[in-house]
Amino acid sequence: MSIVIVGGHDRMVCQYKKICKHYKCRAKVFTQMSANLDKQLGTPDLFILFTNTVSHKMVKTAIDEAKKKKINVVRCHTSSGAALEHILKEYAG
Repeated sequence: MSIVIVGGHDRMVCQYKKICKHYKCRAKVFTQMSANLDKQLGTPDLFILFTNTVSHKMVKTAIDEAKKKKINVVRCHTSSGAALEHILKEYAG
């Protein structure tokens, strides 16, 4: 399963990837807005948006891409490792 995480803390990127690897998921993590974010997102199986630590522009870009490609989006207010684990337990089993 491939996952794109939008938002979160810069210092947590390695932890997010480690947690995803534990659930046998490949992860891309975007904590900052880049010029061509829409092209970098790709076509994952799931988008995870950490809404507390992300700009509105990044959320809009991710949501637009998800709608175009019919990809599920999970929104989570907190950007902790525990929150990510909870999401992955539900979706990646």
